[in-house]
Amino acid sequence: MSPRTGSFLPLQHKEFRFFIVARFFLIMALRMLGTVAAYKLFQLTQSSFSIGLAGLSEFIPVFLLALYAGHIIDKSDKRTLLLKGVLIYSVCVTALIIITSTWFENNVNTRSPQVFFYGVIFCTGAIRAFTGPATTAIIAQLVPREVLHFAANISSSTWLLASITGHASAGFFIAWFGVHITFYIILGYVLIAALFISFIHKKPILVTTKTVKTWDSVKEGLQFVFSNKIMLGAISLDLFAVLFGGAVALIPEFAEKILSVGPIGFGWLNAAMDIGSALMITTLTIWPMKQKQGYRLLFAVGGFGLCIILFGISRIYWISFIVLLIAGMFDGISVIIRGTILQLTTPDDKRGRVSSVNSMFINSSNELGQFESGFMARALGTVPSVIFGGCMTLLVVIITWLKAPDLRRFEY
Repeated sequence: MSPRTGSFLPLQHKEFRFFIVARFFLIMALRMLGTVAAYKLFQLTQSSFSIGLAGLSEFIPVFLLALYAGHIIDKSDKRTLLLKGVLIYSVCVTALIIITSTWFENNVNTRSPQVFFYGVIFCTGAIRAFTGPATTAIIAQLVPREVLHFAANISSSTWLLASITGHASAGFFIAWFGVHITFYIILGYVLIAALFISFIHKKPILVTTKTVKTWDSVKEGLQFVFSNKIMLGAISLDLFAVLFGGAVALIPEFAEKILSVGPIGFGWLNAAMDIGSALMITTLTIWPMKQKQGYRLLFAVGGFGLCIILFGISRIYWISFIVLLIAGMFDGISVIIRGTILQLTTPDDKRGRVSSVNSMFINSSNELGQFESGFMARALGTVPSVIFGGCMTLLVVIITWLKAPDLRRFEY
């Protein structure tokens, strides 16, 4: 079997196909939600700091609940837990439909309408603390272990393709229909995701002992991650790179005030990094990396930081788009290597807890990075804050290169 043929073997399994379709619509909906909410918040406040506060609103519940969520995921049926989470997401989107309606704007008197957005975003963060790790953990129950790394690549590619579609189409939909109608479209996508998840059968619980105390279970997951030097190094590298390289959070201000483009240009800028990631991940799914993955990971994160600096300097729309596209390609390399490490080195009975630790330190770093970008934009100015973030990313790579030789030499 050639690597190119083996890359698509997971798609022979019906439930994995249902999962991929559900993942596509759910991620597309959530990325659209983030894009539309950020756009609306900037329109309400004319400040990138409000977008940073939105990131903080989502980060807090994810960070606080992640470890407990991992314990719950490992002792639960992951399919049922995921389905419940997606259905609750639909309630949050319905709340945003109400908040952006003409009736609400005319009948609810408030000097700070953005507060309602922060409240809903906080709720979505709490839900994501459970659904994010559950999505990662359930993959091992949908395909045989010998094709698990291919399934992880397909899942990552699906995430990025959905993210591209969500970001770009959000800009078009805002321009054509407005924010309020766009939230109706997002609700439709979430319900489609719930439908396909319902086609998946309930899954057995893999935890070997059901009497373990919650805190002991949480500690076991943490100890596994911190004892695995390769996984810990990859997580730490990505954590700080995303934290300091969160220039995407400032795209609404770059689009309007620096590059002077409308909602459609804003949508494409938002999608640029994901387009690059999807191109790279699709390439690496068909032609997998065979050696020196550790070196490539470090060089990729360094290239990402350099692109962020160039984005901060640019005043020309097409240059900004291209450097974000290339940044996404570097990020795609990181996603593939880190995702494969997570799937191949995690025991089945610890997947929920390990995925939750990963979610707490990696996925939530997107929101914390969004807050950091908004805060630094207020403190230093928009352009200096982006350049600062790119420089810090390069510094993190240099430190990791010197302090984590096992990760640098890592191969699979």
